[in-house]
Amino acid sequence: QVQLVESGGGLVQAGGSLRLSCAASGRTVSVNTMGWFRQVPGKEREFVARITGSDIRTFYTDSVKGRFTISRDNARNTVYLQMNSLTPEDTAVYYCALGGLNSPNPRVYAYWGQGTQVTVSS
Repeated sequence: QVQLVESGGGLVQAGGSLRLSCAASGRTVSVNTMGWFRQVPGKEREFVARITGSDIRTFYTDSVKGRFTISRDNARNTVYLQMNSLTPEDTAVYYCALGGLNSPNPRVYAYWGQGTQVTVSS
């Protein structure tokens, strides 16, 4: 059984930082593409960042480039999203996902965490 558990969300002032964690069980993060997505009410789930398996490439949506960093710890089977210089526009529920393809399309990701709320105040 595959389980993804996110943590690290919370309330932060604009300009602040948060680090999200996604602990996986049932699958090995080092051989899968792991993605972070976010969603606000009334909008579709949006790609934020992803990290591929064995070749460890990273990809970001334009609005977070230079501010967010995705990484992983193979020993802990955990993926992280370091978020710096946060703005109110980053406010959303953040989800991690595990998929078999290197893609920003949420539909190709088979497994999802429960989400963690990130709120950035102005």
